[in-house]
Amino acid sequence: QVQLVESGGGLVQPGGSLRLSCAASGFTFSAYGMRWYRQAPEKQRELVAAITSGTITTYVDSVKGRFTISRDNAKNTVYLQMNSLKPEDTAVYYCNARYQGGSINYWGEGTLVTVSS
Repeated sequence: QVQLVESGGGLVQPGGSLRLSCAASGFTFSAYGMRWYRQAPEKQRELVAAITSGTITTYVDSVKGRFTISRDNAKNTVYLQMNSLKPEDTAVYYCNARYQGGSINYWGEGTLVTVSS
């Protein structure tokens, strides 16, 4: 059974940091590209960061220089280190596993990040 379980969300003040984790099981993690998406209230889900199976990373412009995506294939886990957080980063963050150009997609249930003083 495929599972993606996110953790690490919470309430943080502006300028603070959080590290999200996504633990994967039930598929060959190392062969999949991994992504973090987010969805803020009344907004569409957006791609925040991605890492290929070969560890090439990409980021949406709004988080470049602040967020870092990484993966540990030995632990079947992908991470999102978020620094210098802003109120506009407030959203539910979702982990996504993607294979063969998106023909196979798995999703986690999300973890809420709230940036507020």
